[in-house]
Amino acid sequence: MTSSPAPPDDSAPESTENTESTGHSARLDTAKLRVLAHPLRVNVLTLLRQRGPSTATRIAEQLGIKPAAASYHLRRLAAGGLIVEAPDRGTGRERWWKSAHHQSIHDPATEPPEQREAGRAYAQAVALASVDRLHQAAQEVPSLPAEWYEAAVYADFALWLTPEAVDRMRAEIFDVVARYRHSEAEAPPGASPVSLQVQAFPVPGTVDLDTGGR
Repeated sequence: MTSSPAPPDDSAPESTENTESTGHSARLDTAKLRVLAHPLRVNVLTLLRQRGPSTATRIAEQLGIKPAAASYHLRRLAAGGLIVEAPDRGTGRERWWKSAHHQSIHDPATEPPEQREAGRAYAQAVALASVDRLHQAAQEVPSLPAEWYEAAVYADFALWLTPEAVDRMRAEIFDVVARYRHSEAEAPPGASPVSLQVQAFPVPGTVDLDTGGR
């Protein structure tokens, strides 16, 4: 199951919750998976869900890309139904965008055979996007306020598990995360958006790779 920060009730989303989204969740079909099979688009959507509506210029500054590139990826996300315009935001000519859903859901265990190629490309994009966000977070470690530095976790555990055990562990972790999920309006004073990355994968080079595209 593909996941990054916050799991939904019955599966794993690609990104975090946005309290200004227009809907609760979107189950990713083949077309949406193909749109999201790009790390930059995953990160653009994550920004909109974490920080609320934004423009191409603002997103370009946050991701360190050109505004034209940000505009292109926003248009692709909009064409895929993953974001919508926020006409009530801003007064200038630049368009404001917001996520169309709180979260995206994709479960490889239940995807039809014809969706597997797109699902794998999406999962790879999610992993690469997570690396990008972790790299950005690493740059801020030296300047983090003491309370955030002491609370933050950068951990990597080596475990000997079967796929079934990984599946059980993931479900247990998601149950814990669900207890801490709430909207921005419900957050206590001093709260900030927190990115919780959950990855569980075979140590590279230790399993026979699937060459059949399953």
